[in-house]
Amino acid sequence: MMIQDRTQSSHPSHQSHQSNPGHGNAEAREHYANRPQPHPQPKPPVTPERLMQFAWGYTAPLILEAAIKNRVFDVLDEAASSGGHGLLVEQVAQRTAASVRGLRMIMDALVSLQFLAKDAQQRYTLTPESATYLVSSKETFHGGILRHLSRRLLPQWLDLADVVRSGRPAERVNLEERAAFFEELVIDIFPMSYPAAKALARELNVAQMTAPRILDLAAGSGVWGIAMAQANPAATVTAVDWERVLNVTRKFTAKHGVADRFSYVAGDNLEARFGADYDVVTLGHILHSEGEPRSRKLIWRAFNALRPGGTIAIAEWLPNEERTGPANALIFAVNMLVNTESGDTFTFNEINRWLRDVGFENPRLFDANTGPSPLILADKPRSA
Repeated sequence: MMIQDRTQSSHPSHQSHQSNPGHGNAEAREHYANRPQPHPQPKPPVTPERLMQFAWGYTAPLILEAAIKNRVFDVLDEAASSGGHGLLVEQVAQRTAASVRGLRMIMDALVSLQFLAKDAQQRYTLTPESATYLVSSKETFHGGILRHLSRRLLPQWLDLADVVRSGRPAERVNLEERAAFFEELVIDIFPMSYPAAKALARELNVAQMTAPRILDLAAGSGVWGIAMAQANPAATVTAVDWERVLNVTRKFTAKHGVADRFSYVAGDNLEARFGADYDVVTLGHILHSEGEPRSRKLIWRAFNALRPGGTIAIAEWLPNEERTGPANALIFAVNMLVNTESGDTFTFNEINRWLRDVGFENPRLFDANTGPSPLILADKPRSA
């Protein structure tokens, strides 16, 4: 209170000090002499701890992959569903046919990573996080991407130093002859996009549209179109992708009960003939693998495919404008360096400019509260 009083010119004590400077200076000197002086906060010491954590950073996803492939999370979930209170490692070994030694080591590591819990009787249980996202039978399963980490993703990253020197990918994956890679990938990432796709359908009020027509470019599993079709029984969807990937799309549309309202167009997104007068066009996680020139062409094709007043929805990994974060978006850009000729992650302002250049209006972010980044929405003018 004393410090506050001395900074307010209207306070009576401050006025008296002004009228008698000598008295005020003496009082001030006495006050500050007797006042405890703050100790400067020591700077935290620089240690190699973070470097050591990163040096072994590759191990955590590989341990998760091993646990998924050996059904550790599935078995513990089955035990919990039967009213059990956890399993001993020997019981997990019996149910998975994996070794006790191997399971004990990875399961203890998973306890330290907080993906499993262990009680005083050495019984293992799932945590809320692993129970939600790592049980393969659940719709929320996010472990699919980890199942081919060691065979599909890491081998290209091992050449990162050479890739940085040359600027050329270790191996291009965004080619039709590599469609087998995407056949697996789109299955794995369906749960990551499905909640966002349902939120997008609500945001666009698809349920209230009259017989809406949806164009799902680079459809993959069909997740964006599936959510739209589920929102409105009169909706129809055109899915565009390579033929081998569309085989997966067909399975997913059948699984979700909307196959009768899907049509399929096989081919390159920039060459396929898919018609026009759509109410919504989705570009779900495709721009990052295409690079700027092809991305601009895709957005132009989407504009021409929409009816006046229609909306484009773009799902992407979005770094901030300074490209200082979030880390996932910038690490994913390196993934594009490793796997594509010109892929990258792009900021909202970059994509905003591409949208406006072809005639879209009102580019905006829609946060679905799920997925790696907000979605980008923009509208074709009604007068177009």
